[in-house]
Amino acid sequence: MRSRSNSGVRLDGYGRLVQQTILRHQDAVTGLLPASADHRDAWVRDNVYGILAVWGLGLAYRKNADRDEDKAKAYELEQSVVKLMRGLLQCMMRQVDKVEAFKYSQSTRDCLHAKYNTHTCATVVGDHEWGHLQMDATSLYLLMLAQMTASGLHIIHSLDEVNFIQNLVFYIEAAYKTADFGIWERGDKTNQGITELNASSVGMAKAALEALDELDLFGAKGGPQSVIRVLSDEVQHCQSILHSMLPRASTSKEVDASVLSVISYPAFAVEDSELVEITKQEIITKLQGRYGCCRFLRDGYRTPKEDPNRLYYEPAELKLFENIECEWPLFWAYLIIDGIFSGNMEQVQEYREALEGVLIKGKNGLRLVPELYSVPPDKVDEEYRNPHTVDRIPMGKLPLMWGQSLYILGCLMAEGFLAPGEIDPLNRRFATVPKPDVVVQGRNKQMCLTGRPYRHMGVLGTSKLYNIRKNIFTFTPQFIDQQQFYLALDNKMIVEMLRTDLSYLCSRWRMTGQPTITFPISHTMLDETGSSVHPTVLAMLRKLQDGYFGGARIQTGKLSEFLTTSCRTHLSFMDPGPEGKVFAKSYELSIDSFEELDAEEWLHGLQIAEDADTYDEVAQYLDHLLQRTVPQSNLPPTAQRGGLSRFRAAVHTTRDLMSLASKAKDLHVQNVGMYVPSKIFQASQQSVKLLSSPHQHDVDGKSHALHAEMNLPRDEDGNVDCKALVDQLRICPTLQEQADILYMLHILKGPEWHTGLDSEPGPTVKELLTELYVRVGDTRQWALIRYISGILKKKVEALDEACTDLLSHQKHLTVGLPPEPREKTISAPIPYEELVCLIDEASEKNLSVSILTQEIMVYLAMCMRTQPTLFAEMFRIRIGLIIQVMATELAHSLRCSAGEATENLMNLSPSDMKNLLYHILSGKEFGVERSVRSVDSSVTTISICEVGAVGATKPERAGIVRLKSEIKQQLDKRRQSLTGSKPLSLQSGDTDLKSSLVTCVCWLHARGLSCLWLQKGAVLWGVLQGAGAAGWPLLGVGGGSSALGTRLGEHKLLGSSGLHSCGVFNFAAVSVVLVLSAQSAGHAELLGKGSFSRMLEDQGSKDSRQGQWQRRRRLDGALNRVPVGFYQNVWKVLQKCHGLSVEGFVLPSSTTREMTPGEMKFAVHVESVLNRVPQPEYRQLLVEAILVLTMLVDMEVHTIGGIIAVEKILHTANNLFYEEQKALGADDHMLERDPTTGICSLLYDSAPSGRFGTMTYLSKSAAMYVYDFLPTDGCSMQ
Repeated sequence: MRSRSNSGVRLDGYGRLVQQTILRHQDAVTGLLPASADHRDAWVRDNVYGILAVWGLGLAYRKNADRDEDKAKAYELEQSVVKLMRGLLQCMMRQVDKVEAFKYSQSTRDCLHAKYNTHTCATVVGDHEWGHLQMDATSLYLLMLAQMTASGLHIIHSLDEVNFIQNLVFYIEAAYKTADFGIWERGDKTNQGITELNASSVGMAKAALEALDELDLFGAKGGPQSVIRVLSDEVQHCQSILHSMLPRASTSKEVDASVLSVISYPAFAVEDSELVEITKQEIITKLQGRYGCCRFLRDGYRTPKEDPNRLYYEPAELKLFENIECEWPLFWAYLIIDGIFSGNMEQVQEYREALEGVLIKGKNGLRLVPELYSVPPDKVDEEYRNPHTVDRIPMGKLPLMWGQSLYILGCLMAEGFLAPGEIDPLNRRFATVPKPDVVVQGRNKQMCLTGRPYRHMGVLGTSKLYNIRKNIFTFTPQFIDQQQFYLALDNKMIVEMLRTDLSYLCSRWRMTGQPTITFPISHTMLDETGSSVHPTVLAMLRKLQDGYFGGARIQTGKLSEFLTTSCRTHLSFMDPGPEGKVFAKSYELSIDSFEELDAEEWLHGLQIAEDADTYDEVAQYLDHLLQRTVPQSNLPPTAQRGGLSRFRAAVHTTRDLMSLASKAKDLHVQNVGMYVPSKIFQASQQSVKLLSSPHQHDVDGKSHALHAEMNLPRDEDGNVDCKALVDQLRICPTLQEQADILYMLHILKGPEWHTGLDSEPGPTVKELLTELYVRVGDTRQWALIRYISGILKKKVEALDEACTDLLSHQKHLTVGLPPEPREKTISAPIPYEELVCLIDEASEKNLSVSILTQEIMVYLAMCMRTQPTLFAEMFRIRIGLIIQVMATELAHSLRCSAGEATENLMNLSPSDMKNLLYHILSGKEFGVERSVRSVDSSVTTISICEVGAVGATKPERAGIVRLKSEIKQQLDKRRQSLTGSKPLSLQSGDTDLKSSLVTCVCWLHARGLSCLWLQKGAVLWGVLQGAGAAGWPLLGVGGGSSALGTRLGEHKLLGSSGLHSCGVFNFAAVSVVLVLSAQSAGHAELLGKGSFSRMLEDQGSKDSRQGQWQRRRRLDGALNRVPVGFYQNVWKVLQKCHGLSVEGFVLPSSTTREMTPGEMKFAVHVESVLNRVPQPEYRQLLVEAILVLTMLVDMEVHTIGGIIAVEKILHTANNLFYEEQKALGADDHMLERDPTTGICSLLYDSAPSGRFGTMTYLSKSAAMYVYDFLPTDGCSMQ
């Protein structure tokens, strides 16, 4: 017998450790591991982590076998692993009904259980008696199933089990939008049963999806039916959401040590190495102690201050746990393994030594990893005063099997028994890559599993070719489906969406072969004349041919040219054959029935029996798709053919519908203005009033009165004569009147009423509306298109996904106009139909507003995916308020009434609507252009355009040039008479000049000019600075100290040596130079004795830059945008007062006891108080007032009062501003107050900084408000 090597002896030592701490507890029947001697239930997560050491030890024995006994040990250990994994599989398969239900509901009542009976695999608690929804636990099981299968273990034994695993993939693929209880089973850290989106769950799900894709669960003995497939678009969703969350762990946890499992072993879910390092350092910095890491900040679990008699915490109770959170050695085991995988041996050595120092010595010298270390009850106060100084005591499970397993695994790797690649055979430690997806798989009638739920197919899925039974299928992108939603009717929008998809493909494509987008060019892409390609489409085609578009290299050509280079997926599970259980057995079809068909017959459709279950599966799937995309004809449903024949018929049906407008000669349809009143339209549609105060309507009463007021035909009984309305439909001259009549019929008779038009029973109202929708789409009358879409309830197919995208990026949504309860808040993903009903309710049943809300939600999701930085420091997106601001911006730009602005907004094309939204989000300037259609001179269109390089549109730049020219002419006329002018002295009696000066300054303020005032002795010099205007003398004013300047320091300018105080108004520079001079001492005149004032007044009425600061505040208020670090500073303010009151709503200081400064939950709570203010610009001034308070708390002040009324500070500042401006000569018109808030309009339009800036007055007001609490020494306000 060979002698045992030193390595063999050490390996046997780890074998004894594994046996004594893990395997001795494994159930002989089920293979499951109990949590501990006191907790006999088997947790899914703990079982998977607990068996990793056994798996690793088996691999080590196989690799380092000295004797045959070692190989036998390896086999025994591996079979222990298989037994446990199959035991967990049995637990979950017993809940197959929950898997099927959860795929559609994502509800906590339908999820798999988190723990099971160790001896029977049965459930141990009810559905609502535990936080069962833990996506990371199911995902961890699937991830390690993939890794173990790839290492050579055979865990899955049948196709039924394969189908179940495939459905578990469908179960977790929505993790990016599923709020769960997380890895600690508590959800929100208040432990009150509130679910939240957790980075640990999203990351683990992403890793599992990537690991399982294209994996054969039967290993080398498998075939097409045992291969798992994953939709790559879902993987990318998880990745984008994960990247947007990190380093934050969830809404209530700004950092969580469990994320180590996501950024490193076992998930390796984050590709950005910089983000990995940032997240790791955040955990180490904020959570690491002397005995391990805290789970998260203010974690009360097993602390001396936790009440063991209740599971939940009171919100204010969380403050008690600060600095005494228990520390878990478990996380040092993660960091040891992380150091091994990253090659950082210094980190490995550091944490191995640290971990050895906190292990507990058990019987026979066994080293045990305790669950946690807690502060002794009698040392709590000391630890409060000096964190991390008190010696702690071990508590909880001994050992914590999860931590024990990772400790052993780390030791095996650190000592060379295992290489990283052996426990990561799928190479997840390298750059993770998405792999091919599939359309439908996983159905199993015996287990009542339906396969993948129908969801939106992303561009990654439609950019591949699919081999199905010797035929190649290609799919067009979903965004060009004109029947589903009207965005595809806008050629500019199609081009924009194609650019976005190409950019996305360029950054996300990781598959073998090139992506291929099939982009059909139809006659709908012609211009308005129908004689040439639309300019936008033509420009796109030229760029495509040039080979570069949307940041991607492009090659165009025929599909046949790309067959050899394109990414192709063979849907082998859809092939007929002896292994084709899905076709032959489940659907009771014979194999011969497929083989008898050639390719041409197969494409033309297959219908073997009348029973739906006997359809060819491919035909059924195409029916499933086409019923959502193909417009219905007016034929009776019984004449409708199904299956693949519909696919061929759809081409002809669509072609016919597209050309209906050109064939309808008898209707003589004309293009008319969008809101030109007609006899019916005046009262038939509820008016949209975005810029007025919304009010509730009595729908029934209004409907009755509406019918009475309208000039509708009536029968002998006085009821509306619907047949006469149909007769009117035949002779309507405009599309608008046709829509109005159909709308009335829709209300009175319903969508399925047969009109008897041309024949009996005739087409239904819905069919006529659908046909009208196509015709209106050809004319691009966008308000009417939106109107008809609202009647037909055409909802964008990806609406719920757009909503989920926004929510998953940690944003809350509101729909409807403020305030509550009219404004509805969406804080968690909700089903599609429920979302639509909520939007309709918030829109007060207004069709146009409802459909526009959905449209804006889709655009916001697009912006979120492509430019997430636009939403920085925004936690709640108020769609209703954004729509209102969009209308306000149009009213301002077009100088039109509120009603006209609303009509213009509804009449914007989708691309212009998205463009306007982008400019509002980004804060960039934009212009509005009016144009007249060449095909119909009566139709005026509005479009959004970019501003010029100098910050103005062409008309604005022309106006500035004219102003400069007029000033120059005035100067030329008076230059000779003014050559001897000197700096003048302003005496106390020179009120006219003072008034003129104030008028000039106020005008400069509104123009966004930069004014520099310098004091020299008794003379005040002013210099106006703008683009190209360097150091022009403006005005010399005597009178001692400067009333217009703020002391900023010593300066020298214009070669003068005795200049003293200097004040700067920091506004955006404009290339305008004004020069005022004195004719004689003590006197001065504005150019032309009043002509200049008139010039300023006239130009001020034309210049769109007037009101720019009010506009900025309105936009920031509507978008809930605040300065960086604002919420953390509010948290500091609350610690020094009893609370902040905003318009009667109090944000109490007790909030800081529940939430930490960096919690998103705290930011959302602050927003909820600020959002009680309906006026966005007023809200933003309140934010500025709070910002001033945050500056005060940085001073050495213990308290700044009780409950601080923020609105009082603002109104005091407003009064100070008003009185000072009044004293300086401003007239009542300039100081007009907002009737709703009482704030001066000029204050709304004042820059934050400068002598007349809002911060100046708010600082004075805040100092006056908290004066009694300020220190008496060293405090001065400037």
